[in-house]
Amino acid sequence: MTEPVVLLDSVDKTFGDGTANQVHALKNINLSIGRNEFVSLIGPSGCGKSTLLRVIGDLISPSAGTAQINGKNARQARLDREYGMVFQAATLYDWRTVAKNVQLPLELMKYPKEKKEQRTREMLELVELSDFAGHFPWQLSGGMQQRVAIARALAFEPSILLMDEPFGALDEMTRERLNLELLDIWRKTNTTVVFVTHSITEAVFLSTRVIVMSARPGRITQDIPIDLPQPRGVETRENVRFFELETQVREALRESERPTP
Repeated sequence: MTEPVVLLDSVDKTFGDGTANQVHALKNINLSIGRNEFVSLIGPSGCGKSTLLRVIGDLISPSAGTAQINGKNARQARLDREYGMVFQAATLYDWRTVAKNVQLPLELMKYPKEKKEQRTREMLELVELSDFAGHFPWQLSGGMQQRVAIARALAFEPSILLMDEPFGALDEMTRERLNLELLDIWRKTNTTVVFVTHSITEAVFLSTRVIVMSARPGRITQDIPIDLPQPRGVETRENVRFFELETQVREALRESERPTP
C-alpha cells in the first residue's frame, strides 16, 4: 500500500481554549486519504469542515494530534508547496490580467520566464480560458473567475488541491457545469482533492469518498465510498445508484446533526 497523501491522527481543535468564548471545533479526527482520491467533507453548518481543511493546509494548527502530508508535517508540506487552495471567493487581483493572476505563484517561486509563460498557457488551456488571457477578472463571470482560481492553484503542480465550497455562490446550472469541468481537470492532473461542500448532490457526483461529520465538535461519523463509474457525466445523476448514494449520505447527515453529549 502506498503512503497516504493526507494522514490525520487524533486531531482536535479548540478555539479560545480556557476562555469564556471557548469553542471545541474538532474532536478526535482520524483520516487517511490516498493518492488521486477525490474526498468531500460534508456535515451540518458549523461542524468544522472548513476548520479541518485549514488544519490539513496548515492555515491553522491543531490543538492536539498530528497532520501529515506526503509523510511530512503540515508546516513542512506548506513550505514545500504541496498545496493548491481554492476558496468560495476567487480572490483574484482585479489589476492583473487573467494570465498574470495564474502566473502569480510562479512569480513568487521565481520560475524562469519561458517556463512561467508555458505553464500559464497550459493551465488556461486546461480550464478552457485561453481566449481570455488578456482579460481582467471584473470582465469575467463568477464561474469563469473560479476557473482562473483553479488554474492558479494548479499552476505549480501541487500534489493536493484543497477546495472550500468553491462553487457555493454560483447558480445551479453554472455549478453543475463546473462540477463536470472539475472532474475533467482532476482526471487530467491526477491531483488529490479535498473538497468542502454543503450539497449532497455535489458531494456524491464529484467524490470517490464522502466523509460525513457530526455537529460540533466535529467528528467523522461515516466514511462512504462512492462507487459510481468514471468518467461521470450528466447521465450519472440519473443513475439509480446515484440516488441510492444520495439517500445514504442524506441519512448519515440526519444522524450527524444530533448533538453529542
